[in-house]
Amino acid sequence: MPTTIFSAFTSNFLGKAPVWYKQIILLFLIVNPIVMYLLGPVSAGWLLIAEFIFTLAMALKCYPLLPGGLLAIEALLIGLTTPDAVYLEVLTNFPVILLLMFMVAGIYFMQDLLLVAFTQILVGVHSKSALSLLFCIAAALLSAFLDALTVTAVIISVAVGFFSVYHKVASGKGYQSSDHNSDSDDEVIELHRNDLENFRAFLRSLLMHGAIGTALGGVATMVGEPQNLLIAKVVGWDFIGFFLHMAPVSMPVLAAGLVTCWVLEKMRWFGYGGRLPKSVRRVLEEFADNERAKRTKADQAALWVQACAAVILVVGLALHLAEVGLIGLLVIILITSFTGVTSEHQIGKAFQESLPFTSLLVVFFAVVAVIHEQHLFKPVIDHVLSLPEGQQPGMFFIANGLLSMISDNVFVATVYISEIKQALDAGSISYEHFQSLAVAINTGTNLPSVATPNGQAAFLFLLTSAIAPLVRLSYGRMVVMAFPYTVVMGGVGLYMVMYHI
Repeated sequence: MPTTIFSAFTSNFLGKAPVWYKQIILLFLIVNPIVMYLLGPVSAGWLLIAEFIFTLAMALKCYPLLPGGLLAIEALLIGLTTPDAVYLEVLTNFPVILLLMFMVAGIYFMQDLLLVAFTQILVGVHSKSALSLLFCIAAALLSAFLDALTVTAVIISVAVGFFSVYHKVASGKGYQSSDHNSDSDDEVIELHRNDLENFRAFLRSLLMHGAIGTALGGVATMVGEPQNLLIAKVVGWDFIGFFLHMAPVSMPVLAAGLVTCWVLEKMRWFGYGGRLPKSVRRVLEEFADNERAKRTKADQAALWVQACAAVILVVGLALHLAEVGLIGLLVIILITSFTGVTSEHQIGKAFQESLPFTSLLVVFFAVVAVIHEQHLFKPVIDHVLSLPEGQQPGMFFIANGLLSMISDNVFVATVYISEIKQALDAGSISYEHFQSLAVAINTGTNLPSVATPNGQAAFLFLLTSAIAPLVRLSYGRMVVMAFPYTVVMGGVGLYMVMYHI
């Protein structure tokens, strides 16, 4: 408890983040103006990028919006960019902001339908290899038409629900018990401990297969990941055009990813292959049957409304009937109107997941404005563009992939696509070559970025979710489990980019 006003300020600064982390952020804020004065704006700009990547890599210590936002504000104050330049970046990327605001919220109201689907898969399929493959395919398909963050949220909801059910039973209580703490194993009966650990391993592998599935499907369409829409808008692709341009890379990678999923489960490598104990399956089947029996006619009608809204969503996206975010708003209006969700408080919950990330994206755009104002990436882009034209897509794929592993793929894609757009506007490259480089940037940011949790928003969301500590899914374990997928998806993606686009 702070005893003085000064100690209260220091305690409140960045909340529960470690003291060493707070000191580093303060050091950044002190050093930046000095570097700006002594070495100039280019050096200060590169230092700012390194600092911002650090905040992304340390996302588990503190949500990057706060330290990243402080760095962005300081960049404005010391003259690395201007408010007008930041506003222009935000305005250019407004369709992406609409996507995050309304599409993610729209899918929130379809969670009941998605939960029913994933629950049926989980309790209805007995083969772990087939179940993992189905989870991966379902996540890929849903992410292609919906949004990777929301699909991950649904998978997490299913896993949390089932883990909580069995944890109650393992603790000697009925699954209907409302007074139970799933975070602690203190009350778990010794007889059930081994089954509980096996269940944790089972859920860990399913969660990772599902998260990888969101990346496999998310790369293929303009709504799968936030940066996809950004790239599509810059290049001028619609939904079908984006899919067709990505297909030479995304489809072989999808096939390779699904084969990898099957092999990992069969060989039980890298922490995969955990089986569902029979005692746990019996409990989950009984729970699913009980939930089905409790479903009222109103609940069934709500599921039908959500299914119809899903069809409208897919048709609207495929035919590009309106801006993607506006189609998301349409889904919100239809589902809430016909399922009786009329309270502002109820509707507000749908936006809780998307708005923090939307705010962080605006901070991304402030850093991108610094890069543009100071022409920081121009030497790198010029070097790659000086290579023979046939080598350029592969080099862009590698550069985007490596940066996405350590920072964030939305940030990396935003920077690179805007830089090559400037090269196009300057007449340095043709529009056909510009499209090839856009494919390399999109696939480069989407595929190798599965290597680390901070590379993909869906992975970071999984790591910081309620299920991660319950099933002992740490940062290190996620990196190990993602490694075989990183090698396969990155390798196949690079080969296809180099030789088939």
